[in-house]
Amino acid sequence: MGYLLFGAFFVLMLIGVPIGLAIGLSALIVFVSMGIPLQMVPQTLLEGNNSFALVAVPFFVLAGDILAKGGISERIVAFAEAALGRIRGGLSVVSVLASMFIAAISGSGAATTAAVGASLLPDMKTKKYDVAESAALIAAAGTIGVVIPPSVPMVLYAVIAGESVAKLFVGGFIPGILMGLGLIGWAAYKAKVRGYPRGERLPLKVVGKRFLSSFWGLMAPVIILGGIFTGIFTPSEAAAVAVVYSIVIAAFVYKALDFKKFYKLVVGSGVTSALIMFIIATAKLFGWGLAFYQIPQAVASAMLKLMGNVPFLVYLMIGIIVLLAGMFMETASALIILTPIFIPAVVGVGGNLVHFGVVLTIGLAIGMATPPVAIDIYVASAITGLPMGKISKPILPMILILSLVFFVVMYVPDIVMVLPRLVMGKG
Repeated sequence: MGYLLFGAFFVLMLIGVPIGLAIGLSALIVFVSMGIPLQMVPQTLLEGNNSFALVAVPFFVLAGDILAKGGISERIVAFAEAALGRIRGGLSVVSVLASMFIAAISGSGAATTAAVGASLLPDMKTKKYDVAESAALIAAAGTIGVVIPPSVPMVLYAVIAGESVAKLFVGGFIPGILMGLGLIGWAAYKAKVRGYPRGERLPLKVVGKRFLSSFWGLMAPVIILGGIFTGIFTPSEAAAVAVVYSIVIAAFVYKALDFKKFYKLVVGSGVTSALIMFIIATAKLFGWGLAFYQIPQAVASAMLKLMGNVPFLVYLMIGIIVLLAGMFMETASALIILTPIFIPAVVGVGGNLVHFGVVLTIGLAIGMATPPVAIDIYVASAITGLPMGKISKPILPMILILSLVFFVVMYVPDIVMVLPRLVMGKG
């Protein structure tokens, strides 16, 4: 039945069935084959979405869209450019730093790429930066969008693994910063090699003015994440607070959000959220099949036996599978499928599930910028008009840098766990 479950899933994927339907139909085929009563199907689908923590998903998606498209991202990028644009190749460095800032607002790799790309790529082209390379850098930096909190994949993982959303959020900070520093190092190196120009040194008054203009946008993650970490509100409540805050700032402070634009954002976020929730529901069916036939335990037993119960080798195999899955599957789908499969193996070698959740998120995030299925490259391609193939070549060294960070974080758990333990105690 395990072979039937996965075989049906991959066949449906290969013939172009949407991922959510492929997950659900493969489980349904097993249900029918085993004569399991079909009234269990709607019950299991409803149970898949029956979690208070999942309330955060549509709220964070909407808040991210409003903050990224409500005049806030442009002001953050403008401030970063004013502060650092004067160094050699400064716009490249600014693109990564701006991505890190906006990652703490949007919670989405594609939204981060779109916000930074739309703001900086035209200017980079004017100043004779290599457009394909610049687009690749922004696409690679977009992967940080789901690592630095808030992060929708981390919320999904927390629900599946029964872990704390707040601990995962805190644990994502240092890895996200390391990813950004790695890309900044590469950007500085390429700027020197290509002889990119230095930006104009702006007066301190202008820098201060742009900081004040971006202040309310920069305060968004402080309010949202600060509220979670201090216990003022739960992550789900924080998502609702984020929506209210983003509406107030975008509509009344920056005056960049009218009713028509807000309506479009709500509809778009609703569609995105519905797709995610549908995948979660069908994945519950898939997960039922996995659990009933004890497939995760069988996979864990096989991995531990094959790798001699050596944590280094077990994590290496998991890491390679995660990176490959991210290349071919949408992030939420891959996370929902892989989490229950790998958790027994991680527990079997004494791993920490908060650490593993951050590692899994990073690995799948890298897939957002890794061909052939790379949503961040697709977004950068749409902004620049360049074919995806032209952006895919210069992005490869950046993917290697991000992968190096991925494995360092995997094998040094304290990189993830130091902040959760400091802020929230042992665990």
